[in-house]
Amino acid sequence: MDIEAISATDMSEFHFLCEDEADTASAAAAIAPLLRQGDAILLTGGLATGKTYFVKALVKALGSEDLVTSPTFALAQFYGTAAGAFLHVDAYRLSGMAEYRDLGLEEYVETSIVAVEWGEKVEEAFPERLSISLDFAGPDAGARRFTISSSNPRWTAPLARLAREMRGRLSVATENRISPQRCHFSPRGK
Repeated sequence: MDIEAISATDMSEFHFLCEDEADTASAAAAIAPLLRQGDAILLTGGLATGKTYFVKALVKALGSEDLVTSPTFALAQFYGTAAGAFLHVDAYRLSGMAEYRDLGLEEYVETSIVAVEWGEKVEEAFPERLSISLDFAGPDAGARRFTISSSNPRWTAPLARLAREMRGRLSVATENRISPQRCHFSPRGK
């Protein structure tokens, strides 16, 4: 994995390319130790970009042996992990925030690590979220471009640390082209 990091004016952000499921599992394993109860990850991306696979790998990296499946029809599923409760939500079938609120999951958010697929539909409920966007990348059907970002200061140092840890393990993703550049991380537009 090798990473290129960039920064927007109000958020910390970086991109990397996962060439296969093993890279995706490695990325999930690198992110897992940064998570704590009350954290929310909102996953975005088209159909079949690997959101559910990423959550499966993340739950496993958090120490769970549970079988993780897409909660598209159940809408939400809890898993026990070494880090505590893990709430997996799939917002694909939700029309928006009102339907999300009707699920009554808010009471579990502070005591769980939360991952929401199709997170753009419910981002209002998670202002301090970590956002992960997955997109198809390159000619290989297995490659995915990940963009990790957050405007929450809580994530500035962990994302910088994550970028350093992942350097050398993933391919650099620059405008969907593989580049030999090394990673740099510029938090908050600095």
